[in-house]
Amino acid sequence: MRQIDTELLHRVQALSAQALRLSNPNPRVGCVIADASGRVLAEGYTQKAGGPHAEAMALRDAQARGHSVEGATAYVSLEPCSHHGRTPPCCDALIAARVARVVVFTGDPNPLVAGQGIDRLRAAGIAVELLAPDSPQARASRELNIGFFSRMIRHTPWVRLKAASSLDGVTALENGVSQWITGEAARTDGHAWRARACAVLTGIGTVLEDDPSLDVRLVETPRQPHLVIVDSRLQTPSTARLFQAPAHGLSRQIWIYHATRDAAREAALQAQGATLVHMPGANNKVDLPGLLADLGRREVNELHVEAGHKLNGSFLREGLVDELLLYVAPTLLGRGAGVAHFGPLEQLGDGPQLRFGSIDPVGQDLRILARVQGRDLFLHQTPASETLRK
Repeated sequence: MRQIDTELLHRVQALSAQALRLSNPNPRVGCVIADASGRVLAEGYTQKAGGPHAEAMALRDAQARGHSVEGATAYVSLEPCSHHGRTPPCCDALIAARVARVVVFTGDPNPLVAGQGIDRLRAAGIAVELLAPDSPQARASRELNIGFFSRMIRHTPWVRLKAASSLDGVTALENGVSQWITGEAARTDGHAWRARACAVLTGIGTVLEDDPSLDVRLVETPRQPHLVIVDSRLQTPSTARLFQAPAHGLSRQIWIYHATRDAAREAALQAQGATLVHMPGANNKVDLPGLLADLGRREVNELHVEAGHKLNGSFLREGLVDELLLYVAPTLLGRGAGVAHFGPLEQLGDGPQLRFGSIDPVGQDLRILARVQGRDLFLHQTPASETLRK
Protein backbone atom coordinates (compact mmCIF):
# COMPACT_ATOMS: atom_id res chain seq x y z
CA MET A 1 0.00 0.00 0.00
CA ARG A 2 1.45 3.35 -1.04
CA GLN A 3 1.72 6.31 1.35
CA ILE A 4 -0.78 8.15 -0.85
CA ASP A 5 -3.24 5.30 -0.40
CA THR A 6 -2.83 5.28 3.39
CA GLU A 7 -3.74 8.96 3.65
CA LEU A 8 -6.79 8.49 1.46
CA LEU A 9 -7.97 5.48 3.46
CA HIS A 10 -8.20 7.67 6.55
CA ARG A 11 -10.36 10.11 4.61
CA VAL A 12 -12.67 7.30 3.46
CA GLN A 13 -13.02 6.12 7.05
CA ALA A 14 -14.00 9.63 8.19
CA LEU A 15 -16.56 9.89 5.39
CA SER A 16 -18.18 6.56 6.24
CA ALA A 17 -18.66 7.74 9.84
CA GLN A 18 -20.73 10.67 8.53
CA ALA A 19 -23.39 8.16 7.45
CA LEU A 20 -23.71 6.85 11.03
CA ARG A 21 -27.16 8.30 11.76
CA LEU A 22 -28.26 8.65 8.15
CA SER A 23 -28.01 5.52 6.03
CA ASN A 24 -29.97 2.89 8.04
CA PRO A 25 -30.80 0.21 7.08
CA ASN A 26 -28.06 0.52 4.45
CA PRO A 27 -24.44 0.17 5.59
CA ARG A 28 -22.34 3.22 6.43
CA VAL A 29 -19.95 3.62 3.52
CA GLY A 30 -17.50 6.28 2.36
CA CYS A 31 -15.82 6.72 -1.03
CA VAL A 32 -12.93 8.86 -2.30
CA ILE A 33 -11.81 9.02 -5.92
CA ALA A 34 -8.26 10.24 -6.56
CA ASP A 35 -5.82 10.48 -9.44
CA ALA A 36 -2.40 8.80 -9.57
CA SER A 37 -0.75 11.63 -7.62
CA GLY A 38 -3.24 11.30 -4.77
CA ARG A 39 -5.20 14.44 -5.66
CA VAL A 40 -8.79 14.02 -4.54
CA LEU A 41 -11.17 14.32 -7.48
CA ALA A 42 -14.37 13.53 -5.62
CA GLU A 43 -15.80 12.05 -2.44
CA GLY A 44 -19.11 11.01 -0.90
CA TYR A 45 -20.89 8.85 1.64
CA THR A 46 -24.12 6.85 1.65
CA GLN A 47 -27.31 8.87 2.00
CA LYS A 48 -30.66 7.90 3.51
CA ALA A 49 -32.36 4.71 2.33
CA GLY A 50 -33.48 5.10 -1.26
CA GLY A 51 -30.87 7.79 -1.85
CA PRO A 52 -27.45 7.47 -3.53
CA HIS A 53 -24.76 5.19 -2.15
CA ALA A 54 -21.24 6.44 -1.45
CA GLU A 55 -19.89 5.65 -4.93
CA ALA A 56 -22.79 7.40 -6.65
CA MET A 57 -22.36 10.44 -4.41
CA ALA A 58 -18.66 10.58 -5.25
CA LEU A 59 -19.36 10.36 -8.98
CA ARG A 60 -21.91 13.17 -8.63
CA ASP A 61 -19.29 15.19 -6.78
CA ALA A 62 -16.78 14.63 -9.57
CA GLN A 63 -19.29 15.86 -12.13
CA ALA A 64 -20.09 18.92 -10.00
CA ARG A 65 -16.37 19.73 -9.77
CA GLY A 66 -15.88 19.19 -13.49
CA HIS A 67 -13.44 16.33 -12.97
CA SER A 68 -13.13 13.25 -15.15
CA VAL A 69 -12.45 10.11 -13.13
CA GLU A 70 -11.31 8.00 -16.08
CA GLY A 71 -8.17 6.14 -15.07
CA ALA A 72 -8.55 7.17 -11.41
CA THR A 73 -8.64 5.05 -8.24
CA ALA A 74 -11.80 4.71 -6.15
CA TYR A 75 -11.34 3.94 -2.45
CA VAL A 76 -14.46 2.42 -0.89
CA SER A 77 -15.03 1.22 2.68
CA LEU A 78 -17.34 -1.65 1.60
CA GLU A 79 -17.48 -3.74 -1.55
CA PRO A 80 -19.55 -1.93 -4.23
CA CYS A 81 -23.00 -3.46 -4.56
CA SER A 82 -23.84 -5.52 -7.63
CA HIS A 83 -27.62 -5.83 -7.38
CA HIS A 84 -30.65 -3.68 -8.04
CA GLY A 85 -32.14 -2.75 -4.68
CA ARG A 86 -33.47 0.71 -3.88
CA THR A 87 -30.76 2.04 -6.21
CA PRO A 88 -28.83 0.69 -9.25
CA PRO A 89 -25.58 -1.30 -8.75
CA CYS A 90 -22.61 0.81 -7.70
CA CYS A 91 -20.12 -1.44 -9.47
CA ASP A 92 -21.85 -0.65 -12.78
CA ALA A 93 -21.55 3.07 -12.08
CA LEU A 94 -17.79 2.72 -11.46
CA ILE A 95 -17.40 0.67 -14.62
CA ALA A 96 -19.29 3.26 -16.67
CA ALA A 97 -17.09 6.00 -15.21
CA ARG A 98 -14.01 4.07 -16.44
CA VAL A 99 -12.04 4.13 -13.20
CA ALA A 100 -8.87 2.07 -13.44
CA ARG A 101 -8.57 0.77 -9.90
CA VAL A 102 -10.78 0.16 -6.87
CA VAL A 103 -9.46 -0.29 -3.32
CA VAL A 104 -12.01 -1.97 -1.02
CA PHE A 105 -11.78 -2.08 2.77
CA THR A 106 -13.89 -5.21 3.31
CA GLY A 107 -16.28 -7.52 1.49
CA ASP A 108 -20.05 -7.12 1.60
CA PRO A 109 -21.77 -9.91 3.62
CA ASN A 110 -25.05 -9.37 1.77
CA PRO A 111 -25.70 -12.63 -0.14
CA LEU A 112 -26.88 -10.52 -3.08
CA VAL A 113 -23.35 -9.07 -3.30
CA ALA A 114 -20.79 -11.29 -1.49
CA GLY A 115 -18.01 -11.03 -4.07
CA GLN A 116 -20.12 -10.35 -7.13
CA GLY A 117 -19.31 -6.65 -7.04
CA ILE A 118 -15.59 -7.40 -7.10
CA ASP A 119 -16.10 -10.04 -9.79
CA ARG A 120 -17.90 -7.61 -12.08
CA LEU A 121 -15.30 -4.89 -11.62
CA ARG A 122 -12.49 -7.30 -12.49
CA ALA A 123 -14.43 -8.71 -15.44
CA ALA A 124 -14.59 -5.15 -16.78
CA GLY A 125 -10.79 -4.86 -16.61
CA ILE A 126 -10.64 -2.81 -13.40
CA ALA A 127 -7.89 -3.67 -10.92
CA VAL A 128 -9.39 -4.43 -7.51
CA GLU A 129 -7.43 -4.52 -4.27
CA LEU A 130 -9.17 -5.86 -1.17
CA LEU A 131 -7.47 -4.97 2.11
CA ALA A 132 -6.42 -7.76 4.46
CA PRO A 133 -9.26 -8.74 6.85
CA ASP A 134 -7.12 -7.82 9.87
CA SER A 135 -6.11 -4.40 8.55
CA PRO A 136 -7.20 -1.46 10.73
CA GLN A 137 -9.43 -0.10 7.96
CA ALA A 138 -11.19 -3.43 7.33
CA ARG A 139 -11.80 -3.92 11.05
CA ALA A 140 -13.09 -0.35 11.43
CA SER A 141 -15.51 -0.78 8.52
CA ARG A 142 -16.94 -3.96 10.01
CA GLU A 143 -17.26 -2.40 13.47
CA LEU A 144 -18.99 0.68 12.08
CA ASN A 145 -21.43 -1.66 10.32
CA ILE A 146 -21.73 -4.26 13.06
CA GLY A 147 -25.53 -4.23 12.86
CA PHE A 148 -25.58 -4.64 9.09
CA PHE A 149 -23.13 -7.56 9.31
CA SER A 150 -25.25 -9.09 12.09
CA ARG A 151 -28.42 -8.89 10.03
CA MET A 152 -26.79 -10.29 6.91
CA ILE A 153 -24.96 -13.14 8.65
CA ARG A 154 -27.11 -13.96 11.72
CA HIS A 155 -30.42 -12.61 10.32
CA THR A 156 -31.03 -10.72 13.58
CA PRO A 157 -30.05 -7.23 14.77
CA TRP A 158 -27.06 -6.38 16.94
CA VAL A 159 -28.66 -5.96 20.38
CA ARG A 160 -27.24 -3.20 22.57
CA LEU A 161 -28.73 -2.92 26.07
CA LYS A 162 -28.48 0.55 27.62
CA ALA A 163 -28.94 1.37 31.31
CA ALA A 164 -28.04 4.15 33.75
CA SER A 165 -27.29 3.31 37.36
CA SER A 166 -25.63 4.38 40.56
CA LEU A 167 -22.21 3.03 41.47
CA ASP A 168 -23.91 0.22 43.41
CA GLY A 169 -26.01 -0.77 40.38
CA VAL A 170 -29.37 0.80 41.25
CA THR A 171 -31.40 2.03 38.26
CA ALA A 172 -34.47 3.20 40.22
CA LEU A 173 -35.44 3.68 43.86
CA GLU A 174 -37.97 1.36 45.48
CA ASN A 175 -40.64 4.02 44.94
CA GLY A 176 -39.88 4.03 41.20
CA VAL A 177 -37.99 7.33 41.03
CA SER A 178 -35.19 7.15 38.44
CA GLN A 179 -34.91 10.62 36.86
CA TRP A 180 -32.20 11.56 36.80
CA ILE A 181 -29.50 9.26 38.18
CA THR A 182 -26.91 10.38 35.62
CA GLY A 183 -26.14 13.91 34.45
CA GLU A 184 -27.04 15.86 31.35
CA ALA A 185 -23.87 14.91 29.45
CA ALA A 186 -24.61 11.20 29.89
CA ARG A 187 -28.21 11.66 28.81
CA THR A 188 -27.10 13.53 25.69
CA ASP A 189 -24.58 10.81 24.92
CA GLY A 190 -27.31 8.20 25.35
CA HIS A 191 -29.41 10.00 22.74
CA ALA A 192 -26.46 9.85 20.34
CA TRP A 193 -26.47 6.06 20.72
CA ARG A 194 -30.23 6.03 20.17
CA ALA A 195 -29.77 8.04 16.99
CA ARG A 196 -27.41 5.50 15.41
CA ALA A 197 -29.81 2.59 16.00
CA CYS A 198 -32.41 1.40 13.52
CA ALA A 199 -34.88 0.86 16.37
CA VAL A 200 -35.31 1.50 20.10
CA LEU A 201 -37.00 -1.21 22.20
CA THR A 202 -38.70 -0.93 25.56
CA GLY A 203 -41.26 -2.87 27.57
CA ILE A 204 -44.80 -2.15 28.67
CA GLY A 205 -43.61 -1.56 32.25
CA THR A 206 -41.54 1.43 31.14
CA VAL A 207 -44.40 2.73 28.98
CA LEU A 208 -46.87 2.61 31.87
CA GLU A 209 -44.52 3.93 34.57
CA ASP A 210 -42.62 6.66 32.68
CA ASP A 211 -44.79 7.44 29.61
CA PRO A 212 -41.63 8.12 27.54
CA SER A 213 -41.51 9.37 23.97
CA LEU A 214 -38.28 7.40 23.31
CA ASP A 215 -37.31 9.60 20.37
CA VAL A 216 -34.01 11.41 19.79
CA ARG A 217 -34.15 14.97 21.11
CA LEU A 218 -30.81 15.91 22.63
CA VAL A 219 -28.67 15.53 19.48
CA GLU A 220 -29.24 16.44 15.86
CA THR A 221 -30.46 13.56 13.72
CA PRO A 222 -31.75 13.33 10.15
CA ARG A 223 -34.04 10.42 11.06
CA GLN A 224 -35.77 8.95 14.09
CA PRO A 225 -35.24 5.29 14.97
CA HIS A 226 -38.26 3.02 14.84
CA LEU A 227 -39.86 2.05 18.13
CA VAL A 228 -40.47 -1.49 19.41
CA ILE A 229 -42.77 -2.18 22.38
CA VAL A 230 -42.87 -5.56 24.11
CA ASP A 231 -46.44 -5.63 25.40
CA SER A 232 -47.67 -9.16 25.99
CA ARG A 233 -51.20 -8.19 27.08
CA LEU A 234 -51.71 -5.11 24.87
CA GLN A 235 -51.72 -2.58 27.72
CA THR A 236 -50.16 0.31 25.78
CA PRO A 237 -52.46 3.35 26.18
CA SER A 238 -53.58 4.86 22.90
CA THR A 239 -52.81 8.25 24.51
CA ALA A 240 -49.17 7.38 25.24
CA ARG A 241 -46.55 10.06 24.47
CA LEU A 242 -44.67 7.67 22.20
CA PHE A 243 -47.40 8.22 19.58
CA GLN A 244 -46.79 11.97 19.62
CA ALA A 245 -43.04 11.97 18.86
CA PRO A 246 -42.05 13.60 15.54
CA ALA A 247 -40.90 11.35 12.71
CA HIS A 248 -38.08 13.60 11.34
CA GLY A 249 -37.67 12.68 7.69
CA LEU A 250 -38.07 8.94 7.39
CA SER A 251 -41.35 7.88 8.95
CA ARG A 252 -40.88 6.27 12.36
CA GLN A 253 -42.61 2.92 12.63
CA ILE A 254 -44.06 1.74 15.95
CA TRP A 255 -44.17 -2.05 16.27
CA ILE A 256 -46.01 -3.53 19.24
CA TYR A 257 -45.29 -7.21 19.88
CA HIS A 258 -47.95 -9.02 21.88
CA ALA A 259 -48.83 -12.54 23.03
CA THR A 260 -52.57 -12.33 23.70
CA ARG A 261 -55.32 -11.13 21.35
CA ASP A 262 -57.80 -8.33 21.96
CA ALA A 263 -59.54 -7.04 18.84
CA ALA A 264 -60.67 -3.77 20.42
CA ARG A 265 -57.25 -2.92 21.84
CA GLU A 266 -55.55 -3.88 18.58
CA ALA A 267 -57.87 -1.63 16.60
CA ALA A 268 -57.29 1.32 18.97
CA LEU A 269 -53.51 1.01 18.69
CA GLN A 270 -53.61 0.52 14.93
CA ALA A 271 -55.67 3.71 14.72
CA GLN A 272 -52.67 5.49 16.29
CA GLY A 273 -50.42 4.18 13.54
CA ALA A 274 -48.93 1.20 15.37
CA THR A 275 -48.21 -2.11 13.66
CA LEU A 276 -49.34 -5.05 15.81
CA VAL A 277 -47.25 -8.22 15.68
CA HIS A 278 -48.68 -11.32 17.36
CA MET A 279 -45.64 -13.19 18.69
CA PRO A 280 -46.75 -15.59 21.45
CA GLY A 281 -44.19 -17.52 23.44
CA ALA A 282 -44.19 -19.49 26.67
CA ASN A 283 -46.36 -18.39 29.62
CA ASN A 284 -48.31 -15.89 27.51
CA LYS A 285 -45.18 -13.78 27.04
CA VAL A 286 -43.74 -12.43 23.82
CA ASP A 287 -41.33 -14.80 22.07
CA LEU A 288 -38.16 -12.66 22.21
CA PRO A 289 -36.01 -14.75 19.81
CA GLY A 290 -38.94 -14.65 17.37
CA LEU A 291 -39.14 -10.89 17.84
CA LEU A 292 -35.46 -10.47 16.92
CA ALA A 293 -35.87 -12.66 13.84
CA ASP A 294 -38.87 -10.58 12.78
CA LEU A 295 -36.93 -7.34 13.29
CA GLY A 296 -34.18 -8.75 11.09
CA ARG A 297 -36.75 -9.26 8.35
CA ARG A 298 -37.84 -5.65 8.90
CA GLU A 299 -34.26 -4.49 8.16
CA VAL A 300 -33.31 -3.54 11.71
CA ASN A 301 -29.52 -3.54 12.00
CA GLU A 302 -28.87 -2.19 15.51
CA LEU A 303 -31.50 -2.59 18.23
CA HIS A 304 -31.12 -0.21 21.18
CA VAL A 305 -32.81 -1.65 24.28
CA GLU A 306 -33.94 0.79 26.99
CA ALA A 307 -36.16 -1.23 29.29
CA GLY A 308 -36.70 -2.06 32.93
CA HIS A 309 -34.90 -4.67 34.99
CA LYS A 310 -37.45 -7.43 34.24
CA LEU A 311 -37.29 -7.21 30.43
CA ASN A 312 -33.53 -6.62 30.58
CA GLY A 313 -33.27 -9.80 32.63
CA SER A 314 -35.33 -11.73 30.07
CA PHE A 315 -33.05 -10.63 27.23
CA LEU A 316 -29.94 -11.60 29.20
CA ARG A 317 -31.37 -14.86 30.50
CA GLU A 318 -32.22 -15.95 26.95
CA GLY A 319 -28.75 -15.02 25.67
CA LEU A 320 -30.01 -12.34 23.30
CA VAL A 321 -27.83 -9.38 24.34
CA ASP A 322 -24.68 -8.63 22.35
CA GLU A 323 -23.41 -5.54 24.11
CA LEU A 324 -24.11 -3.43 27.20
CA LEU A 325 -23.97 0.35 27.25
CA LEU A 326 -23.90 1.37 30.91
CA TYR A 327 -23.76 4.87 32.37
CA VAL A 328 -22.63 4.86 36.01
CA ALA A 329 -23.15 7.85 38.30
CA PRO A 330 -20.83 8.62 41.24
CA THR A 331 -23.48 8.01 43.89
CA LEU A 332 -24.81 5.18 46.06
CA LEU A 333 -28.55 4.57 46.27
CA GLY A 334 -28.88 1.43 48.37
CA ARG A 335 -32.09 -0.56 47.87
CA GLY A 336 -33.87 -0.37 44.54
CA ALA A 337 -34.17 -1.93 41.09
CA GLY A 338 -31.03 -3.23 39.40
CA VAL A 339 -29.94 -3.24 35.77
CA ALA A 340 -31.37 -6.71 35.13
CA HIS A 341 -33.36 -9.26 37.11
CA PHE A 342 -32.51 -12.87 36.32
CA GLY A 343 -31.25 -15.95 38.13
CA PRO A 344 -30.65 -17.04 40.83
CA LEU A 345 -27.37 -18.50 39.58
CA GLU A 346 -25.69 -21.55 41.10
CA GLN A 347 -22.12 -20.57 40.23
CA LEU A 348 -20.34 -17.24 39.80
CA GLY A 349 -19.40 -18.19 36.26
CA ASP A 350 -22.98 -18.90 35.19
CA GLY A 351 -23.76 -15.31 34.31
CA PRO A 352 -23.01 -13.69 30.94
CA GLN A 353 -19.26 -13.21 30.58
CA LEU A 354 -18.35 -9.77 29.29
CA ARG A 355 -15.32 -8.07 27.78
CA PHE A 356 -14.79 -4.37 28.42
CA GLY A 357 -14.57 -2.41 25.20
CA SER A 358 -14.18 1.07 26.64
CA ILE A 359 -14.59 2.97 29.91
CA ASP A 360 -14.82 6.72 29.40
CA PRO A 361 -15.83 9.72 31.49
CA VAL A 362 -18.93 11.50 30.18
CA GLY A 363 -19.47 14.61 32.22
CA GLN A 364 -19.56 13.57 35.86
CA ASP A 365 -20.42 9.96 34.99
CA LEU A 366 -18.71 6.94 33.43
CA ARG A 367 -19.75 5.25 30.19
CA ILE A 368 -18.93 1.55 30.05
CA LEU A 369 -19.21 -0.38 26.81
CA ALA A 370 -18.97 -4.11 27.46
CA ARG A 371 -19.46 -6.86 24.90
CA VAL A 372 -20.75 -10.35 25.69
CA GLN A 373 -17.91 -12.72 24.95
CA GLY A 374 -18.28 -14.61 21.69
CA ARG A 375 -21.22 -12.58 20.41
CA ASP A 376 -19.10 -10.80 17.80
CA LEU A 377 -17.37 -13.85 16.32
CA PHE A 378 -19.44 -13.48 13.15
CA LEU A 379 -17.80 -10.09 12.62
CA HIS A 380 -14.39 -11.70 12.21
CA GLN A 381 -15.45 -14.37 9.75
CA THR A 382 -14.00 -13.84 6.31
CA PRO A 383 -16.75 -12.71 3.90
CA ALA A 384 -17.03 -14.83 0.76
CA SER A 385 -15.83 -11.92 -1.33
CA GLU A 386 -12.54 -11.77 0.56
CA THR A 387 -11.48 -15.10 -0.92
CA LEU A 388 -11.10 -13.10 -4.14
CA ARG A 389 -8.34 -10.93 -2.68
CA LYS A 390 -5.08 -10.95 -4.60
